[in-house]
Amino acid sequence: MRVLEARSLHLTLCFLGNRPVTEIDALSEVLAACAEPVGELSVGAPLWLPPRRPRSLAVEIGDRDGRLDRVQRSLVDALASASGWEPERRRFRAHVTVARVRDMIAGAHDLLPATPRLSFTPDVLALYRSRLAPTGAEYEALATCQLAESAACARAYDTALGL
Repeated sequence: MRVLEARSLHLTLCFLGNRPVTEIDALSEVLAACAEPVGELSVGAPLWLPPRRPRSLAVEIGDRDGRLDRVQRSLVDALASASGWEPERRRFRAHVTVARVRDMIAGAHDLLPATPRLSFTPDVLALYRSRLAPTGAEYEALATCQLAESAACARAYDTALGL
């Protein structure tokens, strides 16, 4: 098991895959339109993902008010309209991946302790570029928006942010 560094932890709202560099400006503008506060979120139970042949250990994220789900849906719709990207068909499941595994040990599903009761309030929506490296994925923020009533956005080319 390889535990991820704290600067790599993030909650993915949409995975865009490979996109042309020419779309960065349009995708960045979408952030501003969708950057609404999501309020307090909670850390939930540990999860093995995907469930059938796990490769990641994650913790689910609780969205009591449903605001994160609304932002995610509006972001997916806006990103699809702004580019040729097609959303995944599977249901959004809010989580933060905390470790990667190569081979699952039989019975490991039963070895997970309960997570502590924690909560947090996200304050940034970001468009990231990820690059695979021998030590794992590296993330570079291309644009960020504050999750506030009047969203302030900035392009952050060549600047990596850790969340």
